[in-house]
Order: sequence, then structure tokens, then C-alpha cells
Amino acid sequence: MTLQDILGNFSLILFVLTIGTGIIWVLDKFYLSKQREAKANAVLAEFDARNAKLAGEGVKPDDTGRAALKADLLRQPTWIEYSGSFFPVIALVFFLRSFLYEPFKIPSTSMLPTLEVGDLILVNKYQYGIRLPIINKKIISISDPQRGDVMVFKYPENMALDYIKRVVGVPGDTVAYKDKKLTVNGVPVKYEGLPDYLDQETLSYSKQFREQLGEASHQILNNPRAPSYVPNPHDFPNRELCTYDAEGFTCKVPDGQYFMMGDNRDNSLDSRYWGFVPDKNIVGKAFFIWLNLGDLGRIGRFH
Repeated sequence: MTLQDILGNFSLILFVLTIGTGIIWVLDKFYLSKQREAKANAVLAEFDARNAKLAGEGVKPDDTGRAALKADLLRQPTWIEYSGSFFPVIALVFFLRSFLYEPFKIPSTSMLPTLEVGDLILVNKYQYGIRLPIINKKIISISDPQRGDVMVFKYPENMALDYIKRVVGVPGDTVAYKDKKLTVNGVPVKYEGLPDYLDQETLSYSKQFREQLGEASHQILNNPRAPSYVPNPHDFPNRELCTYDAEGFTCKVPDGQYFMMGDNRDNSLDSRYWGFVPDKNIVGKAFFIWLNLGDLGRIGRFH
């Protein structure tokens, strides 16, 4: 793992901060604070003995500085004070992001019209099982991805990158995409024509359809000017399970892996090009847009 990968891995940075501040908090709680207390007691004992001696000599001692002296002796060093204050917050954020929900920002148009650039989404981290943070190893199985789910996963060709696409094929499925029509296990997916979609950035129109994939009903885009074939597919693992021709492709999904496609079908770098997504790469199920600064009306659940 390169330094750039480490700096780009927020979960790893959060983990290191949690461990670091946690060690400092524990060290202070059970060792350093006791040292400060012992030192304070010794100094205060000398202070009290000196005042008692003065009182025995008939001199009225000055007790006004005792409380301030004690507070100063017991005060935490600044670096310990800040670490102790940040530790509970950092630990809570790390737990929430690792096991419950993690936020992501949509960076591209590959999932239009379902997700737009700038959408801030939440991903359910436990939907597909509990995984150890950083190494992403599943320790408890809960459920498996279903056709039609919108899923975040580690890009197989660069595990430092998170991708988001729709599951169109689960283990054992035969997925075919011919002339821009999807077929799963020999059964054509149902499509309903919708009004053309206008991309506000490029001011270009795409054909829009409602696709029924499993339990999920969602919208997809097709560009009639784009070819049906897949140009230059990569040499990915299990490449022999896929065949490509002028009309599109057919792939047999191997065990423990998934076939992913973007909803913007002619503008998505997905499994057609770089292959299958292993179960170990799964991050979670995307389900909610919690903010889009350009359009607050987009906040809500999506399918």
C-alpha cells in the first residue's frame, strides 16, 4: 500500500486516530493521572506541613493558594486533554462508519438518472453481513446482494477506490446484454418507455426506460448514438466465462461473485469492461440520499 493509498483511505486514518487517542486515554486514566495525584499529594503535604509549622510558631499561615496549587498539579497536559476529549467522538464515528452506515459522494454520471453527481448518500454496512474494518473480512453473514440492489464495492482493479453500480447478476446467473436489452437466465427483463432524459450538464438527450430487475423498479438511460458492443474489455479473472460480439455480451457469473452495471448504460465503466465483483469487495447497500446542495428536493430513499 502506497502513501497515497493510506492518505486516501479515510477508514484507515480514522482507525489509527481511534487507536492512538484510545491508548493515550487509557494511559492517562490508569497511570499518568495517578502519577499526577501522587505528586500533588506530596506537594500538598509539604504545603500543609509548612503551614502547620508556621502556626506553631505563632504565624498565621496563608491557605488561599492551596486550592489553586492543587488544581495546577492535577491539570492534564494539553496533548492529553485534547486526546481524551476527542477519543469518544472519534471512536463513535469509527464504529458508525465501520458497522452501521457510511456516507459517500457520487462523483460521476454512471448511475444517472438514479443518482446524480453531488448526491451525498448513505450506505448500509451491515445489510450484507458484518465485516471487520480496514481488511473488510466478513465475520457474520446476514443476507446476500439481490438483483436490482445498488451496491458500493471496492473496485477490483484498485482496492483503494470505491465504486457504486447496480447488481444485475448474482452467483450462478447467466447475464446477457444484447442490443441494449438485458436478459437474465434466458428471461428478458421488462422495460417501459419513459420521456427522454435531458442531461443538464451536457444538454443532450438520452432514451429513458423503467427497468424491472428482480424486486427493483428503476430508471435507466440509453444513448441511441452509442454502439451495442463492448469496446476493449479488460483481461479480468474468469474472463473465459464471458463472450463478446457485435451485439453485446453474455457472461456466466461465478460462485461468490456479482455482475454490476451502471444505470446510465452507455456511460458506465462496469463489469462489462473489468469483470466480476468478489464478495470480499462488498462495502454495503446504498439506500438514501441525505443531501445534495444543488437540489435539496433529492433528499430521500431511492431504488
